[in-house]
Amino acid sequence: MTTKDYATRISQLILDQQAAIGAEWLGQLEALTVRSNAASKEQLRNHTQQFLTTFANATRGGELDNIDHRSWDDVRDLLAEISSSRARSGSTPSETATFVFSLKQPVFAHLRQGFEGDNEAIASASWTISTLLDKLGLYTIEVFQKTKDQIIVRQQQELLELSTPVVKLWNGILALPLIGTLDSARTQVVMENILQKIVDTGAAIAIIDITGVPTVDTLVAQHLMKTIAAARLMGADCIISGIRPQIAQTIVHLGVNLEDVTTKATLADAFVVALERTGTSVIAKA
Repeated sequence: MTTKDYATRISQLILDQQAAIGAEWLGQLEALTVRSNAASKEQLRNHTQQFLTTFANATRGGELDNIDHRSWDDVRDLLAEISSSRARSGSTPSETATFVFSLKQPVFAHLRQGFEGDNEAIASASWTISTLLDKLGLYTIEVFQKTKDQIIVRQQQELLELSTPVVKLWNGILALPLIGTLDSARTQVVMENILQKIVDTGAAIAIIDITGVPTVDTLVAQHLMKTIAAARLMGADCIISGIRPQIAQTIVHLGVNLEDVTTKATLADAFVVALERTGTSVIAKA
């Protein structure tokens, strides 16, 4: 029997026994599923039916040791869709891979029936299917992890944007309160946000408040100076507020030159200076 004939026989057996294999497989999956409802059960049923059909069609192509072959495109596409969906819904990698691995038992049982009397064929077919499902199971984990990584990167970007709000305090006055550690990625977001806000509002003063920044080192100081320089190129002056005693000592120790930058201890003090520079004064009521 040629490899093509052998693959065709396996494919036809799976198609002929698809209903029985699918029912046994679905029963195993439902028993292993912790999060279950009517919608998820229906989706699981559809996925098992689709996978069995595409899997049988792919094996008919004869490429039983290479899931990267074009004959396996539909199988990979389906598994990629399932894995990505499960990654977004909160499933674990093991739960996702189990979708494929759990197919082994029902398929092996029907292979033994289909190849009954030919022990060599049973052993060979079982090994072939086992190897295929192992590769496809690992493929689901790879797709799952890539999707998770993409989700994490997107969430980090969203957190960066949320943690660097630019607030309009007054006509021509912006405030950028910073909280947490500054690094290169976050500084880039800070710079982009404040420059865009300057363009949108035509602000002349931008207050950068570092009260919530735990430490200031050489790198943080350089990031601040770059942001200030970029804002000045856009026609806005910057005031740094939130200079605590320990941070002031650190800046002096590092030798960072802030002589041409206005600094204030609190955001309120910086706001008063900004109002004066824009020709506005605050008068207390008697």
